[in-house]
Amino acid sequence: MNGLERLNEALAYVEAHLVDEDEPDIGEAARRACCGEHHFRRMFASLAGVTLAEYVRRRRLTLAAFELIGSGTRIIDIAVKYGYGSPDAFTRAFQAMHGLTPSEARELGHPLKAYPRMTFRITIQGGDEMKYRLVEKEAFRIVGIMQRVPLIYDGVNPHIADMWSSLTAARIAELKALSDIEPGGLISASANFSDGRKDGGEVDQYIGAATTQHTPPHLAALEVAASEWAVFEAAGEFPTALQTLWGRIYAEWFPSSSYELAPGPELLWNEGQDTSKPDYRSEIWIPVRRQR
Repeated sequence: MNGLERLNEALAYVEAHLVDEDEPDIGEAARRACCGEHHFRRMFASLAGVTLAEYVRRRRLTLAAFELIGSGTRIIDIAVKYGYGSPDAFTRAFQAMHGLTPSEARELGHPLKAYPRMTFRITIQGGDEMKYRLVEKEAFRIVGIMQRVPLIYDGVNPHIADMWSSLTAARIAELKALSDIEPGGLISASANFSDGRKDGGEVDQYIGAATTQHTPPHLAALEVAASEWAVFEAAGEFPTALQTLWGRIYAEWFPSSSYELAPGPELLWNEGQDTSKPDYRSEIWIPVRRQR
């Protein structure tokens, strides 16, 4: 069974447990996908565009709407059936999605929203290669500046651009002097993503150096545990080529590989300041481990 089939088996398990007072057991779903729960949640969000919790919510409210207009079951019983502890909680969630109350939904003619069951599949779009290598690294730290910034997947993130602009020549020289391990020079590190990594969420963004040296007191530090890393190379128009590769890593490489995410930040190395080059090079470093 390949990675895509395992993902669909996990999704079938979630779907089979939508009609339940309790949430589907995500640990069991992850086991069926042959990966850790953290990796399963992040990969699902990257592939589906919504968090797993949001997918479950939408599917339950879709099924609840079908049952409301197709049966005489009491609203309180439907609420409990789809995981809501009270009619008020069910009504609020139902109205937020459908734009009307459960009672109003029983009157024919009102528009409702439906979110069909999801299935993952591969669409072949030319078989573009992905260049990557695997690297073992001992523990190290990222030392530099840090801000909590919004996640923006399309185009340049102005918040991160402002962080780069804030670096003086003296600070850049200081950070480069700290760099003593690969990836060398100035790098970016993204850690502590908000749930699901949705566009508009938040992330701790670091700009600094990978180092084994002590942290100067005026700089921020992110401790990184020993891990294996998958290093992907992007070459092309910036930031389009980089953002395309980032999406392909989760949509194509992880489902077809024997690896899953390991705890740790995602690192980005860029070749220089001139991002206008048509073949601008970047590297994405992602901590990985073999699937159990």
